[in-house]
Amino acid sequence: MSTKIIDALKVLNEESSDLYLGSEIVETDCIGSLEFHRDYVSKNIPVVIRGGCLKWPATRKWNSNFFRENFGDKEVTVALTPNGLADGITENKDGVQYFVMPSEVKMTMSEFLDTLDAQYENVIPYIQRQNSNLTEDFSELMTDVENEIKFASEAFNKKPDAINFWMGDERAVTSMHKDPYENIYCVIDGYKDFILIPPTDLPYVPYKRYPQAEFKRNGDKWDIVPVDNSQDSLDGDNNNDSRLPWICIDPLKPDLTKYPEFERAHIFKVRLHKGDCLYLPSLWFHHVKQSHGCIAVNYWYDMEFDIKYCYFKMLEKLCDKY
Repeated sequence: MSTKIIDALKVLNEESSDLYLGSEIVETDCIGSLEFHRDYVSKNIPVVIRGGCLKWPATRKWNSNFFRENFGDKEVTVALTPNGLADGITENKDGVQYFVMPSEVKMTMSEFLDTLDAQYENVIPYIQRQNSNLTEDFSELMTDVENEIKFASEAFNKKPDAINFWMGDERAVTSMHKDPYENIYCVIDGYKDFILIPPTDLPYVPYKRYPQAEFKRNGDKWDIVPVDNSQDSLDGDNNNDSRLPWICIDPLKPDLTKYPEFERAHIFKVRLHKGDCLYLPSLWFHHVKQSHGCIAVNYWYDMEFDIKYCYFKMLEKLCDKY
């Protein structure tokens, strides 16, 4: 990377510190669509709405006992992993690191809850199937939540593209990544811990390319089975490299000796309690942990591929992240 580019990235880091980012995530207890769009969406800045979903029927009703008593026989899709890292980086027995997707299995809600409560050493379940799994798999629960987040729908001038249901325990971790969605994340029971990094810090968030694989359960053992994406690589513009670019640092225990540049990143931490909502802007990096039996619902609104996106793609190219 040339000296001019390094100097330019340094200016971006310093100016974003002084003019764009505050010292902590803003919190409020109520918000309207105009304020939301003016102060947060247009600036691509997160905000926490304390108690934003506290009055929903779901927040009063939903917990493990509710689902066991009312939906115990319902079939659900569950992501299983031996280490809680679904869609994350795991090293196989030969020391090769892979981006590994979970094993997805069908079981009843009672079986899921039994597995969750048993906390087996190497079987960690998580209901995390996205693609609007709340409306697709749990449509009968929609009366307990909102069909949309009104202030968000008004600000974005659209309905949510997906509404997702999440339930797991403290061992299930969402590795750091970004999404092309405007995200309203609502905690129904328990709590969620977020680590957030702004997209302007892309130069200091290290990436590597990883071969892709899936977890396969083999009795009491697990295998990491590589996925053949050779054809995908021929169809794309990634120089026939089928490996997936993914963030290669754990923000909970960053190796600053190996990745010293990460120290320049702005790291924000926030805990969402039961009834709280978070606006997580598109392209913000996020890492998520949770309490045991945590239940959450999030609303994805497709981002606008506007000048913000164009700037981010330019930054990717300058930093050679892909």
